Amino acid sequence: MTAPADTAAAILEQYTAHLAEPAPPPPDEPWAVQSLADGAAGVSLLHIEMADRYGGSWRSAHRWITAAASGQISAANTAGLFLGAPAVGFLLTAVPPPFQHLYAPARKTLHQHITALAHRRTEAALDRIKSRKLPTFAEYDLFYGLTGIGAYLLRTDPDSPALEGVLRYLVALTRPLAPGGRGLPGWWVRHDPARGESPHFPGGHGNFGAAHGITGPLLLLAQALRRDITVSGHREAMFSICEALDAWCQYGPFGPWWPEHVSRRDLERGRPHHDAPSRPSWCYGTAGIARAGQLAGLALRAPDLQAFYEDALYRALTDSVQLAQVTDTGLCHGWAGIYQTAARAAADALDPRLHTLPGRLGDTLATHARPGDLPATGLLNGDAGTALALTTFASQQAPTTGWDACLLIN
Repeated sequence: MTAPADTAAAILEQYTAHLAEPAPPPPDEPWAVQSLADGAAGVSLLHIEMADRYGGSWRSAHRWITAAASGQISAANTAGLFLGAPAVGFLLTAVPPPFQHLYAPARKTLHQHITALAHRRTEAALDRIKSRKLPTFAEYDLFYGLTGIGAYLLRTDPDSPALEGVLRYLVALTRPLAPGGRGLPGWWVRHDPARGESPHFPGGHGNFGAAHGITGPLLLLAQALRRDITVSGHREAMFSICEALDAWCQYGPFGPWWPEHVSRRDLERGRPHHDAPSRPSWCYGTAGIARAGQLAGLALRAPDLQAFYEDALYRALTDSVQLAQVTDTGLCHGWAGIYQTAARAAADALDPRLHTLPGRLGDTLATHARPGDLPATGLLNGDAGTALALTTFASQQAPTTGWDACLLIN
C-alpha cells in the first residue's frame, strides 16, 4: 500500500467509528431511513463494503440494514432508486454471498414490488408521451425516476420484461415531442432546475446532468448495451443523446464543457446562459457527462467518441480554475464523486493520461476528508459517500460490492 493510500485507510477507520451506530428514525419522518441519499440505506453500503473488503464483523452492517428496513417500506409511485423499496432493494444487492440468506425473503418480496412499480411507471410515462405533454425529473431521472429503477433492474434482473420496458421508454424519451412540444427534445422538462416555476425558465428547461438530466439515461443505455442488453432503437437513442451533447458543448482554454441546463431563451439564441463551466462534479459537471460519453463510446465501439470524452475528462480534472470550485468531499458534487468517477473512467481508458488522475484526486480527497465535516452522514452529500470513495482509494481496487452502480459509473 502506498503512503497516501495508507493515510486514507487510517482516515477510513475514523469514518467507520463515526458512523458506528444508526440513529432512530425521526418521528415525523419515519421513511427517511429508507433514503439511499441521506438515510440508513446509504450508510449501510459503507458497512457492507467494509465487511466484505476487510473481512470484519457483519454486526455493524446488519444493524444499519435493519435500521434502513424498519417500518413500512414504500413501493408507491413516488418511490425510486434513492428512496423507498428500490433503495432498500439496491442495498440488499450489495450484501456478499455469505450473508445473503439473512435477507433472501425480504429481497424477494421487495423485488416483486419494484418490478410491479417499474411496469406501472413505464406505462404511465409512455401514456404521457402519447399525450405530448412535457415530463418532469421524477419521471425519468436517476434519483427518483425510471433511469434509477432501470439501474436496479440491470443489476438484479437484466433479462426481465421490466427492464426491457424501461429501456424502450428511454428510447422513446429521446425522440422530439411534436407538435405539442414544438420541436423540443423528449427529455425537456416542464419545470425549472429546482422543480418549480421561475421567470428565468418559462416553458421549462433541458438538463444535461447525470443526476437529473439526459446524461442519466445515456449512462443506463450504455451500461445495458455493454452487457448486450438492447431494445429496438437503442443505439439510435444513444447517438441522439450524444448529438444533443455535441450541440451544446462549449470550448475554452480548459477544454470542452457543458452547461448544467438550457432555457427556452437559450434555444432561441443558440447558446447557453452559462459563460463558464461550473464545478466538474459527478451530478452536473463534466465528470459525470464525460464518463457517460466514454461509456457510450465503449458500448457503441466508437473509439473517436470515447477519445473525445476521455480528453474532456482529463482536461476538466486537471484545470485549477474548475477544481477551485469544488468545496466539499461529498459524493454528489464533491471530491468523493469526482475521484470515484475518475477511478472508474481510468480503468476503461484508452487515453493513458487518465491513469494519472486517480492518484492525484485520491490524495486531494484524503487531504480534505474529515469525519463530521459535512453537515450530513448519508451517501450523496455526507460522510458515508466520502468514506466509500476512500475505500476505493485505500485499496487501489474497484468496490467489491459494486455500490457505485447507483451512480451508473461502474
